[in-house]
Amino acid sequence: MELKFTDEELAFRKEVRAFIDKNLPKALRDRLAAGHHATRDDIVFWQKTLNAHGWGVPHWPVEFGGTGWSAVKQYIFQEEMMMAPSPPPLAFGITMVGPVIATFGNAAQKAHYLPRIANLDDWWCQGFSEPGAGSDLASLKTRAVKNGDHYIVNGQKTWTTLGQYADWIFCLVRTDPTVKQQLGISFLLIDMKTPGITVKPIQTIDGGHEVNEVFFDDVKVPVENLVGEENKGWDYAKFLLGNERTGIARIGISKQRIRRIKELAAIEQRGGRPLIEDQRFREKVAAVEIELKALEITQLRVIAAEARRAKGKPDPASSVLKIKGSELQQATTELLMEVIGPHAAPYAPEDDHGSNEPPIGPEWAETIAPTYFNTRKVSIYGGSNEIQKNIIAKAVLGL
Repeated sequence: MELKFTDEELAFRKEVRAFIDKNLPKALRDRLAAGHHATRDDIVFWQKTLNAHGWGVPHWPVEFGGTGWSAVKQYIFQEEMMMAPSPPPLAFGITMVGPVIATFGNAAQKAHYLPRIANLDDWWCQGFSEPGAGSDLASLKTRAVKNGDHYIVNGQKTWTTLGQYADWIFCLVRTDPTVKQQLGISFLLIDMKTPGITVKPIQTIDGGHEVNEVFFDDVKVPVENLVGEENKGWDYAKFLLGNERTGIARIGISKQRIRRIKELAAIEQRGGRPLIEDQRFREKVAAVEIELKALEITQLRVIAAEARRAKGKPDPASSVLKIKGSELQQATTELLMEVIGPHAAPYAPEDDHGSNEPPIGPEWAETIAPTYFNTRKVSIYGGSNEIQKNIIAKAVLGL
Protein backbone atom coordinates (compact mmCIF):
# COMPACT_ATOMS: atom_id res chain seq x y z
CA MET A 1 0.00 0.00 0.00
CA GLU A 2 1.28 3.50 -0.91
CA LEU A 3 1.18 5.66 2.22
CA LYS A 4 1.67 8.96 0.41
CA PHE A 5 -1.13 10.78 -1.37
CA THR A 6 -0.56 11.31 -5.07
CA ASP A 7 -0.16 14.76 -6.62
CA GLU A 8 -3.69 14.41 -8.01
CA GLU A 9 -5.08 13.61 -4.56
CA LEU A 10 -3.24 16.52 -2.97
CA ALA A 11 -4.63 18.83 -5.68
CA PHE A 12 -8.09 17.46 -4.95
CA ARG A 13 -7.66 18.27 -1.25
CA LYS A 14 -6.85 21.88 -2.20
CA GLU A 15 -9.95 21.97 -4.42
CA VAL A 16 -12.16 20.81 -1.56
CA ARG A 17 -10.66 23.40 0.82
CA ALA A 18 -11.18 26.16 -1.75
CA PHE A 19 -14.82 25.11 -2.17
CA ILE A 20 -15.39 25.22 1.58
CA ASP A 21 -13.73 28.64 1.89
CA LYS A 22 -15.94 30.02 -0.87
CA ASN A 23 -19.28 28.45 0.02
CA LEU A 24 -19.39 27.93 3.79
CA PRO A 25 -20.41 31.22 5.44
CA LYS A 26 -17.78 32.46 7.87
CA ALA A 27 -20.29 33.01 10.66
CA LEU A 28 -21.45 29.40 10.40
CA ARG A 29 -17.92 28.06 10.15
CA ASP A 30 -16.79 30.09 13.15
CA ARG A 31 -19.74 28.90 15.20
CA LEU A 32 -18.96 25.27 14.40
CA ALA A 33 -15.24 25.79 14.96
CA ALA A 34 -16.15 27.21 18.37
CA GLY A 35 -17.81 23.90 19.12
CA HIS A 36 -21.50 24.73 18.73
CA HIS A 37 -23.68 22.02 17.27
CA ALA A 38 -25.03 22.42 13.74
CA THR A 39 -28.76 23.15 13.70
CA ARG A 40 -31.24 21.39 11.46
CA ASP A 41 -31.26 24.40 9.12
CA ASP A 42 -27.43 24.39 9.00
CA ILE A 43 -27.39 20.75 7.92
CA VAL A 44 -30.08 21.25 5.28
CA PHE A 45 -28.37 24.37 3.89
CA TRP A 46 -24.98 22.71 3.54
CA GLN A 47 -26.36 19.50 2.01
CA LYS A 48 -28.26 21.49 -0.62
CA THR A 49 -25.12 23.53 -1.30
CA LEU A 50 -23.06 20.39 -1.81
CA ASN A 51 -25.73 18.72 -3.93
CA ALA A 52 -26.03 21.75 -6.22
CA HIS A 53 -22.28 21.40 -6.85
CA GLY A 54 -22.60 17.66 -7.56
CA TRP A 55 -20.95 16.70 -4.26
CA GLY A 56 -24.01 15.81 -2.20
CA VAL A 57 -23.61 12.03 -2.29
CA PRO A 58 -20.04 11.38 -3.52
CA HIS A 59 -20.03 7.71 -2.49
CA TRP A 60 -23.23 6.79 -4.36
CA PRO A 61 -23.23 5.21 -7.84
CA VAL A 62 -22.82 7.85 -10.55
CA GLU A 63 -26.25 7.13 -12.00
CA PHE A 64 -27.84 8.24 -8.71
CA GLY A 65 -25.78 11.40 -8.23
CA GLY A 66 -22.41 10.03 -7.15
CA THR A 67 -19.13 11.61 -8.21
CA GLY A 68 -17.19 8.59 -9.38
CA TRP A 69 -14.36 9.57 -7.05
CA SER A 70 -11.92 6.94 -5.87
CA ALA A 71 -12.28 5.69 -2.30
CA VAL A 72 -9.23 7.77 -1.33
CA LYS A 73 -10.76 10.96 -2.71
CA GLN A 74 -13.96 10.21 -0.83
CA TYR A 75 -11.89 9.84 2.32
CA ILE A 76 -10.11 13.15 1.70
CA PHE A 77 -13.44 14.88 1.08
CA GLN A 78 -14.94 13.52 4.30
CA GLU A 79 -11.86 14.46 6.33
CA GLU A 80 -11.75 18.03 5.00
CA MET A 81 -15.44 18.51 5.72
CA MET A 82 -14.94 17.39 9.32
CA MET A 83 -11.81 19.46 9.89
CA ALA A 84 -13.24 22.67 8.36
CA PRO A 85 -15.56 22.13 10.23
CA SER A 86 -18.74 22.11 8.14
CA PRO A 87 -22.24 20.92 9.11
CA PRO A 88 -22.23 17.11 9.11
CA PRO A 89 -24.29 15.25 6.51
CA LEU A 90 -27.47 13.60 7.73
CA ALA A 91 -26.00 10.10 7.88
CA PHE A 92 -29.38 8.39 8.19
CA GLY A 93 -30.23 9.42 4.63
CA ILE A 94 -26.89 9.90 2.88
CA THR A 95 -24.89 7.04 4.39
CA MET A 96 -27.53 4.58 5.56
CA VAL A 97 -30.88 4.31 3.82
CA GLY A 98 -29.74 5.90 0.52
CA PRO A 99 -27.17 3.20 -0.32
CA VAL A 100 -29.64 0.49 0.78
CA ILE A 101 -32.28 1.79 -1.64
CA ALA A 102 -29.68 2.26 -4.40
CA THR A 103 -28.50 -1.34 -3.96
CA PHE A 104 -31.63 -3.29 -3.06
CA GLY A 105 -34.60 -1.02 -3.88
CA ASN A 106 -36.80 -1.31 -6.96
CA ALA A 107 -36.80 1.17 -9.84
CA ALA A 108 -39.73 3.18 -8.48
CA GLN A 109 -38.13 3.52 -5.04
CA LYS A 110 -34.83 4.65 -6.54
CA ALA A 111 -36.51 7.23 -8.76
CA HIS A 112 -38.60 8.67 -5.93
CA TYR A 113 -36.42 8.57 -2.83
CA LEU A 114 -32.82 8.95 -3.97
CA PRO A 115 -33.02 12.48 -5.45
CA ARG A 116 -34.88 13.67 -2.35
CA ILE A 117 -32.32 12.10 -0.01
CA ALA A 118 -29.42 13.62 -1.97
CA ASN A 119 -30.96 17.10 -1.70
CA LEU A 120 -32.20 16.58 1.87
CA ASP A 121 -35.76 17.29 0.85
CA ASP A 122 -36.73 14.56 3.33
CA TRP A 123 -35.21 14.19 6.81
CA TRP A 124 -34.68 10.51 7.67
CA CYS A 125 -34.19 8.75 10.99
CA GLN A 126 -33.28 5.17 11.88
CA GLY A 127 -35.69 2.67 13.45
CA PHE A 128 -33.44 -0.20 14.52
CA SER A 129 -32.86 -0.32 18.30
CA GLU A 130 -35.64 -1.30 20.67
CA PRO A 131 -35.92 -1.78 24.43
CA GLY A 132 -34.19 -5.14 24.84
CA ALA A 133 -32.90 -5.18 21.26
CA GLY A 134 -29.90 -2.89 20.89
CA SER A 135 -26.64 -4.71 20.30
CA ASP A 136 -28.71 -7.91 20.03
CA LEU A 137 -30.69 -6.34 17.21
CA ALA A 138 -31.96 -9.65 15.82
CA SER A 139 -34.21 -10.03 18.88
CA LEU A 140 -36.36 -7.04 17.84
CA LYS A 141 -40.08 -7.38 18.47
CA THR A 142 -41.74 -4.66 16.37
CA ARG A 143 -44.22 -6.60 14.20
CA ALA A 144 -45.47 -5.95 10.68
CA VAL A 145 -48.44 -8.07 9.66
CA LYS A 146 -49.45 -8.05 6.01
CA ASN A 147 -53.09 -7.10 5.43
CA GLY A 148 -53.98 -6.72 1.76
CA ASP A 149 -51.86 -3.99 0.22
CA HIS A 150 -50.56 -2.75 3.60
CA TYR A 151 -48.49 -3.87 6.55
CA ILE A 152 -49.89 -3.14 10.02
CA VAL A 153 -46.98 -2.18 12.25
CA ASN A 154 -46.98 -2.35 16.04
CA GLY A 155 -44.06 -1.90 18.40
CA GLN A 156 -41.50 0.53 19.76
CA LYS A 157 -38.11 1.89 18.68
CA THR A 158 -35.73 3.76 20.95
CA TRP A 159 -32.59 5.93 20.80
CA THR A 160 -33.97 7.36 17.55
CA THR A 161 -31.54 10.19 16.87
CA LEU A 162 -33.11 13.47 15.67
CA GLY A 163 -36.42 11.68 15.17
CA GLN A 164 -38.18 14.86 16.30
CA TYR A 165 -37.32 16.37 12.89
CA ALA A 166 -37.91 13.31 10.72
CA ASP A 167 -40.19 13.08 7.70
CA TRP A 168 -39.41 9.37 7.22
CA ILE A 169 -38.04 6.47 9.24
CA PHE A 170 -36.49 3.28 7.90
CA CYS A 171 -37.37 0.36 10.14
CA LEU A 172 -36.46 -3.23 10.76
CA VAL A 173 -39.67 -5.12 11.54
CA ARG A 174 -40.49 -8.75 12.20
CA THR A 175 -42.62 -10.19 9.42
CA ASP A 176 -42.20 -13.91 10.22
CA PRO A 177 -41.99 -14.88 13.92
CA THR A 178 -41.85 -18.62 13.16
CA VAL A 179 -38.32 -18.80 11.75
CA LYS A 180 -34.81 -18.11 13.07
CA GLN A 181 -34.65 -14.52 14.33
CA GLN A 182 -32.43 -13.18 11.54
CA LEU A 183 -34.56 -14.80 8.83
CA GLY A 184 -37.89 -13.20 9.70
CA ILE A 185 -37.00 -9.51 9.49
CA SER A 186 -37.98 -7.01 6.77
CA PHE A 187 -36.87 -3.47 5.90
CA LEU A 188 -39.69 -0.91 5.68
CA LEU A 189 -39.81 2.79 4.78
CA ILE A 190 -42.41 4.58 6.91
CA ASP A 191 -43.81 8.10 6.57
CA MET A 192 -43.59 9.72 10.02
CA LYS A 193 -46.89 11.56 9.39
CA THR A 194 -48.77 8.24 9.29
CA PRO A 195 -51.49 8.00 11.97
CA GLY A 196 -50.45 5.87 14.92
CA ILE A 197 -46.86 7.10 15.22
CA THR A 198 -45.87 8.86 18.45
CA VAL A 199 -42.46 10.42 19.11
CA LYS A 200 -41.40 11.04 22.71
CA PRO A 201 -38.14 12.80 23.67
CA ILE A 202 -35.38 11.23 25.76
CA GLN A 203 -33.18 13.68 27.65
CA THR A 204 -29.56 12.54 27.70
CA ILE A 205 -27.08 12.94 30.55
CA ASP A 206 -25.67 16.11 28.98
CA GLY A 207 -29.10 17.75 29.09
CA GLY A 208 -29.66 17.53 25.34
CA HIS A 209 -32.56 16.23 23.27
CA GLU A 210 -31.15 14.33 20.35
CA VAL A 211 -32.70 10.88 20.88
CA ASN A 212 -36.30 9.74 21.11
CA GLU A 213 -38.69 6.87 21.59
CA VAL A 214 -40.94 6.10 18.63
CA PHE A 215 -44.16 4.13 19.14
CA PHE A 216 -46.16 2.38 16.39
CA ASP A 217 -49.81 1.62 17.09
CA ASP A 218 -51.61 -0.08 14.17
CA VAL A 219 -49.60 1.98 11.66
CA LYS A 220 -50.57 1.25 8.04
CA VAL A 221 -47.58 1.06 5.70
CA PRO A 222 -48.09 0.41 1.97
CA VAL A 223 -46.56 -2.86 0.76
CA GLU A 224 -44.74 -0.82 -1.89
CA ASN A 225 -42.62 0.63 0.94
CA LEU A 226 -40.91 -2.72 1.48
CA VAL A 227 -37.27 -2.58 0.36
CA GLY A 228 -36.09 -5.70 -1.45
CA GLU A 229 -37.64 -9.01 -0.45
CA GLU A 230 -39.77 -9.78 2.57
CA ASN A 231 -37.78 -11.43 5.38
CA LYS A 232 -34.45 -10.37 3.85
CA GLY A 233 -34.11 -7.24 5.96
CA TRP A 234 -31.29 -8.63 8.09
CA ASP A 235 -29.05 -8.82 5.01
CA TYR A 236 -29.83 -5.20 4.15
CA ALA A 237 -29.20 -4.14 7.76
CA LYS A 238 -25.75 -5.77 7.73
CA PHE A 239 -24.95 -3.92 4.52
CA LEU A 240 -26.10 -0.64 6.08
CA LEU A 241 -24.14 -1.17 9.30
CA GLY A 242 -21.01 -2.01 7.31
CA ASN A 243 -21.27 1.37 5.57
CA GLU A 244 -21.90 3.13 8.89
CA ARG A 245 -18.90 1.58 10.63
CA THR A 246 -16.50 2.41 7.83
CA GLY A 247 -17.12 6.13 8.38
CA ILE A 248 -17.76 5.98 12.10
CA ALA A 249 -14.06 6.38 13.02
CA ARG A 250 -14.55 10.14 12.49
CA ILE A 251 -10.86 10.84 12.17
CA GLY A 252 -11.47 14.39 10.99
CA ILE A 253 -13.48 15.17 14.12
CA SER A 254 -10.73 13.84 16.37
CA LYS A 255 -8.13 15.86 14.46
CA GLN A 256 -10.20 19.02 14.80
CA ARG A 257 -10.69 18.36 18.51
CA ILE A 258 -6.94 17.88 19.07
CA ARG A 259 -6.41 21.22 17.36
CA ARG A 260 -8.87 22.74 19.84
CA ILE A 261 -7.13 21.04 22.78
CA LYS A 262 -3.85 22.64 21.78
CA GLU A 263 -5.50 26.06 21.40
CA LEU A 264 -7.09 25.85 24.85
CA ALA A 265 -3.94 24.43 26.46
CA ALA A 266 -2.04 27.45 25.15
CA ILE A 267 -4.49 29.67 27.08
CA GLU A 268 -5.01 27.70 30.28
CA GLN A 269 -2.30 28.32 32.90
CA ARG A 270 -0.72 25.75 35.23
CA GLY A 271 1.93 26.91 37.68
CA GLY A 272 2.29 30.24 35.97
CA ARG A 273 2.83 28.92 32.46
CA PRO A 274 0.59 27.56 29.64
CA LEU A 275 -0.48 23.95 30.09
CA ILE A 276 0.79 23.14 26.59
CA GLU A 277 4.34 23.59 27.95
CA ASP A 278 3.83 20.88 30.58
CA GLN A 279 5.85 17.80 29.56
CA ARG A 280 3.39 15.20 30.87
CA PHE A 281 0.45 16.86 29.15
CA ARG A 282 2.37 17.10 25.87
CA GLU A 283 3.16 13.38 26.12
CA LYS A 284 -0.54 12.59 26.55
CA VAL A 285 -1.48 14.66 23.50
CA ALA A 286 1.32 13.08 21.47
CA ALA A 287 0.17 9.57 22.43
CA VAL A 288 -3.36 10.29 21.18
CA GLU A 289 -2.00 11.81 17.96
CA ILE A 290 0.13 8.71 17.31
CA GLU A 291 -2.84 6.42 17.79
CA LEU A 292 -4.93 8.66 15.56
CA LYS A 293 -2.33 8.43 12.81
CA ALA A 294 -2.32 4.62 13.16
CA LEU A 295 -6.12 4.61 12.88
CA GLU A 296 -5.95 6.82 9.80
CA ILE A 297 -3.58 4.37 8.09
CA THR A 298 -5.86 1.48 9.09
CA GLN A 299 -8.86 3.24 7.59
CA LEU A 300 -6.95 3.83 4.36
CA ARG A 301 -6.12 0.11 4.28
CA VAL A 302 -9.81 -0.76 4.65
CA ILE A 303 -10.65 1.75 1.91
CA ALA A 304 -8.00 0.30 -0.40
CA ALA A 305 -9.42 -3.20 0.14
CA GLU A 306 -12.98 -2.14 -0.76
CA ALA A 307 -12.32 -2.42 -4.50
CA ARG A 308 -11.52 -6.11 -4.07
CA ARG A 309 -14.58 -6.97 -2.04
CA ALA A 310 -17.76 -8.48 -3.44
CA LYS A 311 -20.52 -5.93 -3.98
CA GLY A 312 -22.75 -5.53 -0.94
CA LYS A 313 -20.40 -7.43 1.40
CA PRO A 314 -19.30 -5.33 4.39
CA ASP A 315 -15.70 -5.58 5.54
CA PRO A 316 -15.55 -7.07 9.06
CA ALA A 317 -12.32 -5.10 9.56
CA SER A 318 -14.50 -1.98 9.68
CA SER A 319 -15.27 -3.07 13.25
CA VAL A 320 -11.66 -2.11 14.11
CA LEU A 321 -12.40 1.41 12.91
CA LYS A 322 -15.53 1.59 15.05
CA ILE A 323 -13.72 0.43 18.20
CA LYS A 324 -10.60 2.55 17.91
CA GLY A 325 -12.39 5.56 16.48
CA SER A 326 -14.81 5.71 19.41
CA GLU A 327 -11.98 5.21 21.92
CA LEU A 328 -10.06 8.14 20.43
CA GLN A 329 -13.14 10.36 20.37
CA GLN A 330 -13.52 9.67 24.08
CA ALA A 331 -9.81 10.19 24.71
CA THR A 332 -9.93 13.64 23.13
CA THR A 333 -12.82 14.71 25.36
CA GLU A 334 -10.88 13.41 28.37
CA LEU A 335 -7.99 15.67 27.36
CA LEU A 336 -10.40 18.59 27.05
CA MET A 337 -11.55 17.91 30.60
CA GLU A 338 -7.94 17.82 31.77
CA VAL A 339 -7.26 21.17 30.10
CA ILE A 340 -9.99 23.00 32.00
CA GLY A 341 -9.77 21.03 35.26
CA PRO A 342 -12.12 22.40 37.98
CA HIS A 343 -13.59 24.90 35.49
CA ALA A 344 -15.63 21.97 34.14
CA ALA A 345 -17.86 22.04 37.22
CA PRO A 346 -20.34 24.74 36.02
CA TYR A 347 -23.12 23.27 33.91
CA ALA A 348 -24.51 24.99 30.84
CA PRO A 349 -27.83 23.95 29.28
CA GLU A 350 -27.89 22.94 25.64
CA ASP A 351 -28.79 25.33 22.85
CA ASP A 352 -32.01 25.10 20.83
CA HIS A 353 -30.71 22.12 18.82
CA GLY A 354 -29.75 20.05 21.85
CA SER A 355 -26.10 20.96 21.41
CA ASN A 356 -23.51 19.00 23.32
CA GLU A 357 -20.34 20.57 21.87
CA PRO A 358 -18.44 23.35 23.68
CA PRO A 359 -17.36 26.68 22.22
CA ILE A 360 -13.92 28.24 22.46
CA GLY A 361 -14.18 31.62 24.12
CA PRO A 362 -15.03 33.12 27.52
CA GLU A 363 -17.80 30.56 28.08
CA TRP A 364 -15.98 27.46 26.84
CA ALA A 365 -15.21 25.95 30.26
CA GLU A 366 -18.82 25.48 31.36
CA THR A 367 -19.84 23.38 28.35
CA ILE A 368 -16.98 20.91 27.99
CA ALA A 369 -18.37 18.61 30.69
CA PRO A 370 -21.61 17.98 28.74
CA THR A 371 -19.49 17.07 25.69
CA TYR A 372 -17.46 14.65 27.79
CA PHE A 373 -20.59 12.93 29.08
CA ASN A 374 -22.28 12.82 25.68
CA THR A 375 -19.24 11.22 24.04
CA ARG A 376 -19.54 8.18 26.33
CA LYS A 377 -22.22 7.00 23.90
CA VAL A 378 -19.92 6.61 20.89
CA SER A 379 -18.67 3.21 22.05
CA ILE A 380 -22.30 2.01 22.15
CA TYR A 381 -24.08 3.25 19.02
CA GLY A 382 -23.39 1.69 15.64
CA GLY A 383 -22.99 -1.64 17.46
CA SER A 384 -21.34 -1.64 20.89
CA ASN A 385 -17.58 -2.09 21.04
CA GLU A 386 -18.05 -5.43 22.81
CA ILE A 387 -20.09 -6.72 19.88
CA GLN A 388 -17.49 -5.38 17.44
CA LYS A 389 -14.78 -7.34 19.26
CA ASN A 390 -16.82 -10.51 18.77
CA ILE A 391 -17.14 -9.75 15.07
CA ILE A 392 -13.37 -9.32 14.77
CA ALA A 393 -12.72 -12.54 16.67
CA LYS A 394 -15.03 -14.57 14.42
CA ALA A 395 -14.82 -12.91 11.01
CA VAL A 396 -11.25 -11.57 11.02
CA LEU A 397 -9.26 -13.81 13.37
CA GLY A 398 -11.35 -16.96 12.80
CA LEU A 399 -11.57 -17.78 16.51
